[in-house]
Amino acid sequence: MISESLDALLTQLMPQDKIVVIADNCSDQTAEIVKEKGLTVIERQNSQQRGKGYAVDYGLKFLESNPPEVVVILDADSLMEANTLDYLVKLAYAKQKPIQSTYLMKTDLNPSMKDRISAFAIMVKNLVRPYGLTQFNMPCLLNGSGMAFPWSIIRQVPVANNHTVDDMQLSVDLAIAGYAPYYCPQGQVMGRLMQQDQGKSQRTRWEHGHLSQILIQVPHLLQASVKQQRLDLLILALELAVPPLSVLVIFWLSFTSFSLIAAIVGFSWFPFLMFLIQGLLILVSIIGSWFKFGQSIIPGMMLLAIPQYLIWKLPIYLNFLQKPEINWNKTERD
Repeated sequence: MISESLDALLTQLMPQDKIVVIADNCSDQTAEIVKEKGLTVIERQNSQQRGKGYAVDYGLKFLESNPPEVVVILDADSLMEANTLDYLVKLAYAKQKPIQSTYLMKTDLNPSMKDRISAFAIMVKNLVRPYGLTQFNMPCLLNGSGMAFPWSIIRQVPVANNHTVDDMQLSVDLAIAGYAPYYCPQGQVMGRLMQQDQGKSQRTRWEHGHLSQILIQVPHLLQASVKQQRLDLLILALELAVPPLSVLVIFWLSFTSFSLIAAIVGFSWFPFLMFLIQGLLILVSIIGSWFKFGQSIIPGMMLLAIPQYLIWKLPIYLNFLQKPEINWNKTERD
C-alpha cells in the first residue's frame, strides 16, 4: 500500500514539506516504488535491532543535519485523509506538544464478524476515549500512526527500541518529560486490519504489549504524577490502566460470577450489586459509543456477537500468562 499512502500524502504537502520513507529491513519493492515517485527513501538493514522504534530513530538521525520544525510519523500502510497533515502540523506547532490524529482501521469489502468487532473496539480506544479526554483538556495516548512532534521535543526522549507497543512507551516517556500528547479530532488516518493468521499475530502483539505496559508503566506514571504534582500524568495513568475491551469484559464477568457465588453462600450482596452497576456502565458505554460513532462500522445486531468474539480472543490472554509476546515482530502484509 506504500504507493497509495504516498499519493494521499503528496496532495497535502506544502512547498517547504518533505517526505522521507524509511525502508526498514525490507525485502520487497518499497524503495523502488518510492524512488520512482521522486521521493527520498533511506534503507536500513539490521537483523539484530528490529522494530519500528529503531526505524523511526534512523529517520530522525537522517534529518538532524537540516531538521524540520515539526515531524509527522505515518505508517507505510496508512492513508492520511484530506487536510489531516495541515491540522497536525499547525496544532503541534501551536501547542508545542505531541499530537495524535484519529487512527482507525479499515476492513475488507466483506469483513467477518471478528473484523467488524475489532474495528469497533479500536474505534472506542482511538476515537471515543481521546475525544472525551479532549473535552477536559487532558492528554491522550499515542497510537503509532498519524502523529506530529515539534522537533525540539521528539529529540528529547529515546525512540530506538523493540517494544511491542512503542507508541505507548513513547507516550509515557514524553508525558513524564513534560510533553503529554494531545488529540486532534479533525485529523484522520486509516490503517487496515490484517487477515487470518497475520491478523491474529498483530492482535497478539498489540494486546500483550498493552497488558505489559499496564503492569510496568501505570505505577511509573502514578509515581511521577505525585512527585511532579501533575494531574495530567494521573489522568494518563488511568487511561493507560484501562485494559483492552475484551479483557475488561472478561474481568467483569469473572469478578461478577465470583461475587454472586460468595453472596449465595452467605457473604454480602454489596460487591455483586456494585459489579452489576459496573456492568451496566460498560454496556451503556459500548452502546453509546456505537450509537454516536460506530454505526458505519458494525450493525447494531452484531453487538450481540461480542461474547463470541471474547471467547475467540481468550487464548490470546491465556498465552500472555504463559508466554507473553515481548519482542517486536514484523506483520506480513501480503
